[in-house]
Amino acid sequence: MVQEACVFRKPWDLAFSAEPEEVGALRRIMRLHLGIWGLQHISDQAQLCVSELVSNVITHVGVGTPVTLTVSMSGTRLRIEVHDPDTRALPTLLDAAPDAECGRGMALVGAVADRWGVQLRADRKITWCELSTGLPSGGGRTGGTCTSRVETLLGERAREHPRSAGTAAADGAEETAVDVIVDVLHWLRGLGHAPDEALDRAQIRFANHVGEAEVPGN
Repeated sequence: MVQEACVFRKPWDLAFSAEPEEVGALRRIMRLHLGIWGLQHISDQAQLCVSELVSNVITHVGVGTPVTLTVSMSGTRLRIEVHDPDTRALPTLLDAAPDAECGRGMALVGAVADRWGVQLRADRKITWCELSTGLPSGGGRTGGTCTSRVETLLGERAREHPRSAGTAAADGAEETAVDVIVDVLHWLRGLGHAPDEALDRAQIRFANHVGEAEVPGN
């Protein structure tokens, strides 16, 4: 089982022109992001999917087509989307011969991805696929250890204060979290520590975690 660290997996997107020479750069960008997200174990599959989805646009829509690559977490799956402006050229799963030089792109995506599909919008087409990560939780906002610790704290407070029960997953989540932070600051003060210094250290550490998930240019 994959061990999930405290990782911020913020969705990201990248606009580019569908050119053959861009495919290699996109694979490298994907590998970099998945390394930051702690998902190196599915890097090869994700790079293959990106290559085939973009190559499909180049082949069936046209070289130079404006495209956007979007990557996010969908529950515990990694979701990869390629947006292009042509709503007529729909990807199909062809039964290509083993020695065929083309027509195998979506078959490869279908072979490595858990699922894939196409969504049509008024102004664009979205071809997407999802890869299983093996993570115990999605980590779309934070993930793993961090999320578990927070949910435990908020759950305990909800049990102690029934009026706030259920708010951790609803609109009152922020207020409940603030209450927990205030309790922690009172506890630190009672031990003789300076609450302001603890807050400063926490903010710095939080900023560092967020910064690790950001890549220049996105």
